[in-house]
Amino acid sequence: WDAAYERELQTFRDIGDAGEIWFGEESMVRIIRWLEKQKVPLDSSVLDIGTGNGVLLIELAKSGYTNLTGIDYSPSAIQLSEKVREKEGMPNIKLKVEDFLAPSAELSGFEICIDKGTFDAISLNPDNAVGKRKQYVGSLCSVLKPEGFFLITSCNWTKEELLNEFREGFEILEELPTPKFCFGGRIGNSVTALVFQRKK
Repeated sequence: WDAAYERELQTFRDIGDAGEIWFGEESMVRIIRWLEKQKVPLDSSVLDIGTGNGVLLIELAKSGYTNLTGIDYSPSAIQLSEKVREKEGMPNIKLKVEDFLAPSAELSGFEICIDKGTFDAISLNPDNAVGKRKQYVGSLCSVLKPEGFFLITSCNWTKEELLNEFREGFEILEELPTPKFCFGGRIGNSVTALVFQRKK
């Protein structure tokens, strides 16, 4: 990931392009629409897990959200998101190099956690993927307040699989609509987007 973000950082320096938006623009719109529909207060504490270039946080800030934090374990990703934040004039967005599987003590008490592809990336880890997924759920429980919301967008997992992965400590609130495709007479989704709530 460092190498990928190093390239994106160089591209940003060269031409001002922030790079890849995971799952496209509509994935960010979907998240912001849900927060607005739920009338989530604009000062709610939001954590973007695996923030990458930080573009989701920029869009949240443009929508009026004021208490935003992005973490990524890649220092190059955080450097890139700092540059994007600077260019967009959003100095209040907090950015930190953090390994979500071993979060620091000050990473806690968030009302909303958002994941676009980080759980997917962790799930593909060839070194003890099952253990890493369990660690992820444990970390999520430690950083998200009871009754807090967790919005996840995944291209690796179906709704049923995600319900199973997050059954400890979380309940499903709703599935967000994602683009559908038809193949061999069956309809499916290439992306799953779910909202969970942490149990009390």
